[in-house]
Amino acid sequence: MDHSAHSEHSVSTPMDHTEQGMNHAEHMAAMNDDVAGAEAILTSYRDALTSRDAEAMAALFAQESFIYENGKAEGSFTHYMEHHLGPELDAITSFTFGEPTLAVTRMGHMAYGRETYTYRIELADGRVIDREGVATSVLAHDADGWKIVQYHSSSRAPRNN
Repeated sequence: MDHSAHSEHSVSTPMDHTEQGMNHAEHMAAMNDDVAGAEAILTSYRDALTSRDAEAMAALFAQESFIYENGKAEGSFTHYMEHHLGPELDAITSFTFGEPTLAVTRMGHMAYGRETYTYRIELADGRVIDREGVATSVLAHDADGWKIVQYHSSSRAPRNN
């Protein structure tokens, strides 16, 4: 009895393996498509910043999110918007990005992003802020798609080197 059960297992294993191989290829293709989805979320965040669209930004973040900016823990995106970014948006007349780079790597239901960019902010009082910036992000994928769960950005005045 044990011998025949072993034979059945040996016969079914190659079929299962082949079927898993096909599923794996399809799964990898779907994962590659989803990397594009994660990239789109990060690009949408940059676009929402330039248009100063708080509602569009909030939709990109998980409810349980963490924001870090220039060495400060800002709390969840909701807290960050209420106490930091929101009031700043009201004083901005123009927000533009230059030379953006974006790379996203997926690991299962998570992905991480790496960005570099320059940005220019023009304020209602006439001040202009030019900066070089970097950001790293962690995104999670669930039934609703990709959401940013952690975002860390920093910037500095432009330098020659």
